[in-house]
Amino acid sequence: MATGNINVSVENIFPLIKKFLYSDHEIFLRELISNATDATLKLKHLTSIGEASVEYGNPVIEVSIDKEKKQLRISDQGIGMTKEEVEKYINQVAFSGAEEFLEKYKDTAKDSGIIGHFGLGFYSAFMVANKVEIITKSYKDEPAAHWVCEGTTEFTLEEADKKEHGTDIILHINEDDKEFLEENRIEQLLVKYNKFMPIPIKFGTKEETIELPEDAPEDAKPETKTVDNIINNTNPAWTKQPTDLEDKDYNEFYRELYPMQFEEPLFHIHLNVDYPFNLTGILYFPKMSQDMNIQKDKIQLYQNQVFVTDNVEGIVPEFLTMLRGVIDSPDIPLNVSRSYLQADGAVKKISSYITRKVADKLKTLFNNNREDFEKKWNDIKIVIEYGMLTEEKFFEKAQAFALYPTVDDKYFTFEEFEEKIKENQTDKDGNKVILYASNKDEQHSYIEAAKDKGYEVLLLDTPIVSHLLQKLETSKEKISFVRVDSDHVDNLIKKDEEKISKLSDEEKEKLKEDFEKVIPKEKYSIQLEAMDSNAAPLIITQPEFMRRMKEMQQTGGGMFGMGNMPEMYNLVVNTNHELISEILNTKTAKKQERLIKQSLDLAKLSQNLLKGEELTAFIKRSFEMVK
Repeated sequence: MATGNINVSVENIFPLIKKFLYSDHEIFLRELISNATDATLKLKHLTSIGEASVEYGNPVIEVSIDKEKKQLRISDQGIGMTKEEVEKYINQVAFSGAEEFLEKYKDTAKDSGIIGHFGLGFYSAFMVANKVEIITKSYKDEPAAHWVCEGTTEFTLEEADKKEHGTDIILHINEDDKEFLEENRIEQLLVKYNKFMPIPIKFGTKEETIELPEDAPEDAKPETKTVDNIINNTNPAWTKQPTDLEDKDYNEFYRELYPMQFEEPLFHIHLNVDYPFNLTGILYFPKMSQDMNIQKDKIQLYQNQVFVTDNVEGIVPEFLTMLRGVIDSPDIPLNVSRSYLQADGAVKKISSYITRKVADKLKTLFNNNREDFEKKWNDIKIVIEYGMLTEEKFFEKAQAFALYPTVDDKYFTFEEFEEKIKENQTDKDGNKVILYASNKDEQHSYIEAAKDKGYEVLLLDTPIVSHLLQKLETSKEKISFVRVDSDHVDNLIKKDEEKISKLSDEEKEKLKEDFEKVIPKEKYSIQLEAMDSNAAPLIITQPEFMRRMKEMQQTGGGMFGMGNMPEMYNLVVNTNHELISEILNTKTAKKQERLIKQSLDLAKLSQNLLKGEELTAFIKRSFEMVK
């Protein structure tokens, strides 16, 4: 029997492994299963090129628990190791057997799917075990080896009587980590990390019902049989070619990824690239809500079918983190960290590729079936608009398919809408003015007033619309967006037709004084306008700039250092309305004040601005006036 010291380049490697190598102890199982997969795939490769004379067969990786002995065992039927190889690969921490294998067989092993890069994965076992055994036999005709270590730099290594090639890893679980001796916990981890590994993983057995033949008697009862409980799907959809899959295959895989999601995805994007990096995957567009936060962390990142994380920030552009699906790339290490991802050049290329691929797919969908694309727009617009706001290249490509719906449910690209409004919607400086609403119900009266003038009104109602409009105005020449209840709309309406006021200059001056006695100057700027006599007597508008800044502040605009924007409104008084003339000519100050307050409250009510004490006072006053 041999004894010796493990060759490590730093002192006290085991405390470092237990505390710092991985952030979560449960990762040990993923690492050991990955090693077992590597060993099996190596054997597959060697048998395929004629370098191994053993039968490859139909190997499985088996995970088993012995609660009495407090042992967890991971067994594979892979390449195995000789005693010398154990000395080399296990006793020299951080020497990667996978890397050496790939270098040796680099011309033939490129697509073998071998995972390991760092050689530290095996030692993650010591995060949960106070003693680890390896019983292994190489595919070569050499004796088996038995290695034992109790979490120090000392080990024992001797021959064993194992007959078949492969490796058994036996973990003697710590008292503090007894959760890893529970079947439910281990099965949960196997499903989480190894659900799509390329080698079948067996964990115990299960009962399976045998279907009855068609001619079975009516009273016949189906029998059951005991079968291996195979945890994983070894050939998931993203590993196949798009030409081999139909829509139903993609939808079935979506349900496999998200068994609690009952709605079908709107559409999918199959990623498949091998230069300048390797990447495969499938992204799904689900129906989106207006909330950008609850959707995130639904994309799963894999490395050669091994689950790495569902926090893909840095790999996937931020606006696409609201999608769902899978990305698999061997260029991303298993012990991935956010700081690594943000600094790695290959990762940045992956992010750019995914952005371009998604944009190209959206353009194809738009071109091939615009009607269907329009139907799905409201369910996907939050992602596309966020992408336009945050990714410059996506913004440029999105001009070909981003839609701008009107309040009448007609859809236009920006270029189409510009052509439609032509010279009909321009201000005094010759800029095209695009009217939009953010809420059809709350701004209904303003929308109708604009439509009566023959203007087109867009419906832009996502939470980030203020930010997006700023970007569009910056990128387009002589374009401005104006909400229908903004003070800027007056520029259009006045250009269309100038109305003559029924009131003299003296009457207007008195009217303004009467209003300013009742209405607080610090909140309302009173403007007298000659409008159609059928238009509302009072209209509340808000300065476009101030309103937009407030909206941006509510959705992250605080980054611009604006502080709290004050509440400030314009109160436009229609001097041609009959009620305004009555207010002007009212003899008693008390009645005049009541009419002004009631009229103002009605205008505020139409803008959803009447709340709390003011709403209570309005209701009380209304009953008194009716009485």
